[in-house]
Amino acid sequence: MSWLPKSPRARRRLTLVAAVAPVLALAVGLALWGLRGSISFFYTPSQAAAARPAPGRVVQLGGLVARGSVVKHSDGRVEFVVMDQHARDQVRFQGDLPDLFREGQGIVAVGSFAADGGFEARQVLAKHDERYMPREMARALKAQGEWRGDGAVPAYAGVAR
Repeated sequence: MSWLPKSPRARRRLTLVAAVAPVLALAVGLALWGLRGSISFFYTPSQAAAARPAPGRVVQLGGLVARGSVVKHSDGRVEFVVMDQHARDQVRFQGDLPDLFREGQGIVAVGSFAADGGFEARQVLAKHDERYMPREMARALKAQGEWRGDGAVPAYAGVAR
């Protein structure tokens, strides 16, 4: 007894699937192999402490800039601390910071951890306040009694508004 179907039409379909499946698997495998260096993981400082990414591996580090941690050097280097509720990471960056960069502001730094544990950033992106809303809309919501936020920064950032 043969495992092939008796119908010629079903045999053609099975032959087609048997020919296409390895080609498709090879294409997916090659695509994933080609993209392996392009994948960039996002970590908060506490996630980075738990995951311990390998030195030199490009990752994104996001959190709030700690109050009083920004040190600007005359040669254009900037050092600051990125923090979340449970951990802090020292970040070193060479270049111009975005206009929205300030203490207590959320940022995302793209770069890699060095062997000494510090983060060497290649790019710093300042996050716009996610509670931003046009002034007219905020007024309308306040007038309707539907206002639910005041744009406060989390207490652990150490910045009062």
